[in-house]
Amino acid sequence: MKILTTTQELAAFCQEAADHPYVTVDTEFLRERTYYSKLCLIQLAMPGDTDDNAVLVDPLADGLELAPLYDLFRNEAVVKVFHAARQDLEIFWVDAGVFPKPLFDTQVAAMVCGFGDQVGYETLVKKIVRQKLDKTSRFTDWSRRPLTSAQQTYALADVTHLRKIYEHLAAELEKTGRAHWVTEELQVLTDPGTYDIRPEEAWRRVKTRTNSGRFLAVVRELAAFREGYAQDNNVPRNRVFKDDALVELASTKPRTQSDLGGSRLLLREARKGAIAEGILAAVGRGMDCPNDKLPKPDTSRDKLQVNPALADLLRVLLKAKTETASVAAKLIASSADLDAIAAGERDVAALKGWRREVFGNEALRLCAGEVGLVAKGQTVRVVEL
Repeated sequence: MKILTTTQELAAFCQEAADHPYVTVDTEFLRERTYYSKLCLIQLAMPGDTDDNAVLVDPLADGLELAPLYDLFRNEAVVKVFHAARQDLEIFWVDAGVFPKPLFDTQVAAMVCGFGDQVGYETLVKKIVRQKLDKTSRFTDWSRRPLTSAQQTYALADVTHLRKIYEHLAAELEKTGRAHWVTEELQVLTDPGTYDIRPEEAWRRVKTRTNSGRFLAVVRELAAFREGYAQDNNVPRNRVFKDDALVELASTKPRTQSDLGGSRLLLREARKGAIAEGILAAVGRGMDCPNDKLPKPDTSRDKLQVNPALADLLRVLLKAKTETASVAAKLIASSADLDAIAAGERDVAALKGWRREVFGNEALRLCAGEVGLVAKGQTVRVVEL
């Protein structure tokens, strides 16, 4: 088992990989104690049936630079194959501003090919490769060196089995003509906006029970401060203060450091120093925000006049269509999407692109009263009205 620890070794591997149609990629990282993922290991494999053309890359090795790998990522003659790629792509985007292109995500492809919702790698190895993974090294500290033999074996399996999985799924997509479905789905993964977390928008992820503009202004400022502080200091946002503490602060609106001492949920470290100062300044900004600049909650969903019977029919239609097409229902539409369609919304992902082919067209016809549903035994079919 080869571990690459120099830029020259990595460059040689990537040069050889450039002559192949695809390369499989995975990473191991830590994120429990940092805001940004700490890349600890990269696994790469070229096509083949052995481990001879698979390697581990040690990004923690002194002097190793990832430029050759990023050149391979930019090489559009070589497909870069991942499983559940989002976090891996975020690492490379944050580090170098590069996305692997063209990209193939076996989790997305498996959903399109009928393996279920967000199917795991272990499941695909079992169903397609007919092997069982040893997961004993799954929760391990990948930053420690040297890597144990068990860690190396575990890590390498994440790209060696991926070769057969990719070849099987790619062939299935070619046979069914669904390759463009996967291409559409992967566009969001290679969109920089997917990974652009702007502090001023962080408040939208905080769950609150009130729509008061003044309260939300304080929430907005507190969330923006927390996100910016976490990014600048590379610490998890919850290490600054958690959501429940944020909501408590927005309710109590502390103005002095002694006021912070009365918080039940604020960490002790946040009651003094830079975090305490940031909290008080954020509360002040929220309280001083002009009325015409107060945030407005998204109440569009609250105003939807959902026809519950129609929504239920759409759920039945979705189940029938996805079973017939052998595609994961979750990939087509969420429960909220179906409610929106039943309420008359038409700017819904389920009504666009390849989803419209599978489900959207019939959903619109069902809403218009042009078709109905008939159950017979264990099956449901669409009938003209």
